[in-house]
Amino acid sequence: MDSNQRRKSGINLPAGMSETSLRLNTGAGSPSPLIRALSSPSPRIMSPRTISNLTSSPSSKSAGACSDRFIPCRSSSRLHTFGLLDKPSPVKEGGGANNEAYTRLLRCELFGPDFGFSSPAGGTKGSGSYSSPASSPSKNMLRFKTDSSGQNSPYSGSILGQDNGSSSESATPPKPPRKVPKTPHKVLDAPSLQDDFYLNLVDWSSQNVLAVGLGSCVYLWTATTSKVTKLCDLGPNDGVCSVQWTREGSYISVGTSLGKVQVWDGTQCKKVRTMGGHQTRTGVLAWSSRILSSGSRDRNILQHDLRVPSDYISKLVGHKSEVCGLKWSHDDRELASGGNDNQLLVWNQHSTQPLLKLTEHTAAVKAIAWSPHQSNLLVSGGGTADRCIRFWNTANGSQLNHVDTGSQVCNLAWSKNVNELVSTHGYSQNQIMVWKYPTLAKVATLTGHSMRVLYLAMSPDGQTIVTGAGDETLRFWNVFPSVKSQAPVRDSGLWSLGRTQIR
Repeated sequence: MDSNQRRKSGINLPAGMSETSLRLNTGAGSPSPLIRALSSPSPRIMSPRTISNLTSSPSSKSAGACSDRFIPCRSSSRLHTFGLLDKPSPVKEGGGANNEAYTRLLRCELFGPDFGFSSPAGGTKGSGSYSSPASSPSKNMLRFKTDSSGQNSPYSGSILGQDNGSSSESATPPKPPRKVPKTPHKVLDAPSLQDDFYLNLVDWSSQNVLAVGLGSCVYLWTATTSKVTKLCDLGPNDGVCSVQWTREGSYISVGTSLGKVQVWDGTQCKKVRTMGGHQTRTGVLAWSSRILSSGSRDRNILQHDLRVPSDYISKLVGHKSEVCGLKWSHDDRELASGGNDNQLLVWNQHSTQPLLKLTEHTAAVKAIAWSPHQSNLLVSGGGTADRCIRFWNTANGSQLNHVDTGSQVCNLAWSKNVNELVSTHGYSQNQIMVWKYPTLAKVATLTGHSMRVLYLAMSPDGQTIVTGAGDETLRFWNVFPSVKSQAPVRDSGLWSLGRTQIR
């Protein structure tokens, strides 16, 4: 056949192959065209077009109407994870209707409503013979569907054999971190608030009254009414170095530049007593339920008892430099003291020698706080050369943990509502930081003061702190959550925005 004939026939045959060798016989018993082509006397390799023309013959088109069956992907259907097709459901105690209802319910949960309640033709209810999922028609059988049984079905979980032990955790969304406002709720002007690391000039009473030492005067600011009262004026030759309320909030002690300790009735603004004993300024005070402790630049700690006429009942000697930190434990058993000699000492009620001498700090220790949640847990902070917050077990004197804050640690206070603490800092970032314990994860970092945050006190409800700095401002921050059983705060005047003067 020449090239023109091959072109007219529409078949592209290789050279040497005639058209008769590909003649289509439709009679019964005739071999297929492909077999005839392969059995020709002189076979040639066929081109792709030739094979395409052969496979598109009328016989193949008619066979395509009855295509082969479709085999689904068993791994995607997950039917192999359930043994319901090969073995019956476990027999429940009580048998009969209970087992039957359980089987229907389980099939419905696994394969949809078409499987759960369909019974075979002629079957009797309660016979236990139900149509299998492989033979029952279902419009969802070959359709992919998102598995939502774990969220919507009350029978999901261990009843389906898919409980891996973490389903309850994965179902519960992670708790978002608590948000702490980045700005203070209120700002008070505090003229003459000294920029001195070793003084303690701010304290908040349990009766919601804030005491602030400004120059030679002590002022009381009532949080519920924002009323300012002048408690005392020490005169031009003396100055306020420390203030501390009793735990009941009725009396306040004042340490002076001349080394005196005065006790005042805060409700009547009347001086109760003046006690001596220190040679120079009294920079820190701490009340237990009965004893008032005072620390001085003369390196001594004096124990005062208002029930006896003497100025003090005992003297604690152990520091080699000015005492600037003092805190009694919540059970009144131990007194922690920090000094400019970088020492942290722990005393008990009766001894005149320290029980523990902790010397890991490399700078002055002013910041001290006892945990209200765990006994024998003490936290302390070091000055500019140290910058570390350290946690101690006072039962054996071991250091539990420490963290470098990056700034001078000026104050520490432990929240009584949650297991968190707040620290205030000086050089060089002047920040306020809230920490979780024991992970020491940072909850918040607050800024606003332009100078060292030297003073810190906490409100009686445990939600708010007040900070004071050499920038002569007092700033109120809401940093801790409330106690669930506690009534809401009633002092609306505390949260009014704006800036006022404390005197």
